[in-house]
Amino acid sequence: MKIKYKEPKDKRVNAKHSFWKEYIVILGTVLLCCSGAVLINDAYMAEQANPWSMVLGIGSYLAMICFIVSGVIRWIKYTAYTKPMGKIGQAARKVAVGDFTVRIASERKDGKKDEMELLIDDFNKMVEELATIETLKGDFISNISHEIKTPLSVIQSYATVLHNGNISGERRQEYLETILESTRKLSALITNILRLNKLENQEIIHGETYSLDEQLRCCILALEEKFEEKSIEFDANLEEVVITTDESLLEIVWNNLLTNAIKFTEPGGSVMVNLKVENDIAIVSISDSGCGMDEKTIHSIFDRFYQGDTSHSREGYGLGLALVKRIIALVDGNITVESKLGNGTIFMVTIKL
Repeated sequence: MKIKYKEPKDKRVNAKHSFWKEYIVILGTVLLCCSGAVLINDAYMAEQANPWSMVLGIGSYLAMICFIVSGVIRWIKYTAYTKPMGKIGQAARKVAVGDFTVRIASERKDGKKDEMELLIDDFNKMVEELATIETLKGDFISNISHEIKTPLSVIQSYATVLHNGNISGERRQEYLETILESTRKLSALITNILRLNKLENQEIIHGETYSLDEQLRCCILALEEKFEEKSIEFDANLEEVVITTDESLLEIVWNNLLTNAIKFTEPGGSVMVNLKVENDIAIVSISDSGCGMDEKTIHSIFDRFYQGDTSHSREGYGLGLALVKRIIALVDGNITVESKLGNGTIFMVTIKL
């Protein structure tokens, strides 16, 4: 069975192709040729000239008309296709060697869009996207190089001191713990990179039915020691909610959000977790009384390796919230942030039941 597929018309095209304009041009050309031939024939007949001279005259006239028409067609083809395609080809060669600043100017002066104009617009948008990707790639490599180098430098420095000896047993133990902590941070960084890379290419999740409130309780209990270390007052108000989604992915979300709440809350502060259901939507809010964020930080907080508060940068590698955002998108949810400098932060996650 042969399946026919019709390409849908691009709704952005608003420049009309006039059939009558082309028809009049062709009709005028034919009439010009015919009338010219008739006039030449009449002139030669009146003078009773040699028939071959008449044929030669008409032939020369038609040759001249064909030359003019060919020139007009060639000019139309050049302005409509050859010239813009040449510009696109030249720009594409520049992009191929890494020049993402190139842009192609519009050919039409009336502001309307035909297929060629849309091709130029799409090419310019493609180059803009490639430039953005190249910038992000450069930033990613720069940031990850820095983040990997930091724990490696710590490990190397303390390992060198241990290798040289002449330190007390207590100091040796302290150095070993520092090395272990740096290796844990390095391992966590690599794990998050691999997770994020996997999630970027993942579109389908494996859903399972489980208790969301119980999952939140388990995540909270796992961080109980960290709450106690900073004497953070904790409160939770969790309704019983059963949800069908990927349990392991959402566990990453809660662990990241809770860890951030602890990290950015000063000793003696407070953290609150709420879970409720409205209109078949589970709403989880995690709020803290920490340092808060300004508008610039809020807009960039989900970017990879973004560190809004450099005083806390040692405690995180800026990949956690990028993971959170991607996971929430995969489970068809939404995440919002409310924060003011000095007034704490509220992360709100909504997921359809």
